[in-house]
Amino acid sequence: MEIWGATDQGMVRKQNQDYYRCHNVGKGQFLAVVCDGMGGAKSGDVASRLASDVFQKDVLHSVTAHMTQQEIVKMLVSAVRNANRAVYEQSLLSPDFTGMGTTLVSVFLQDNEAYIVNVGDSRCYYVGNDSVSQITEDHSVVGLMVARGQITEEEAQTHPNKNLITRAIGTEEHVECDCFYLELEKGEHLLLCSDGLSNLVSRPEILYEVSHGDGSDCCMRLIDIAKSRGAPDNVTVVLMRY
Repeated sequence: MEIWGATDQGMVRKQNQDYYRCHNVGKGQFLAVVCDGMGGAKSGDVASRLASDVFQKDVLHSVTAHMTQQEIVKMLVSAVRNANRAVYEQSLLSPDFTGMGTTLVSVFLQDNEAYIVNVGDSRCYYVGNDSVSQITEDHSVVGLMVARGQITEEEAQTHPNKNLITRAIGTEEHVECDCFYLELEKGEHLLLCSDGLSNLVSRPEILYEVSHGDGSDCCMRLIDIAKSRGAPDNVTVVLMRY
């Protein structure tokens, strides 16, 4: 198992409010998390850093060897809820933090079993030998419209409400996350990213870059593609290869 990650503030934003974490948590167990903060120059950064830190620490505190599926899902859901509580309580401490929040997407890998959780519109993609598929579902206005068949994925890319998310870490006292599971074969990848990448880089481009060259170089090449197209938002990529 190998993991690479990279992040960039992009071409417009003055600060990078994305955070990512990668960790080998035990024999055959790996964790990756990406958070994309929102809520202004101060609070977006605080929300994403705090959520990613609390989530990771909670998993590291709870993880044991050879966990069952039920134990892993329970651990990840608990970590999401604790991250949400930490950000929400922080938001009540100062007017500067009012309304802050962050997306969160994470993969916990035990051997070849991948457990994915998400809140918001940061994504997890499965990347095989000849295909890319989105594992997570966007908690956003346009994501809901796509799911209902009201617009296509292509139309969603340019929709005026594409940045309006319907679920986030820390904006309310309680939050629900989605959970997904899949088994990986040797050489297959999972890619986590903030919407700074998914809004600008297509799935065929992701497939091409993942299929060519070193993983760390791949992350930077994907970020460079986004930056070549203006990168109005922060851009973060984590690539996991089984």
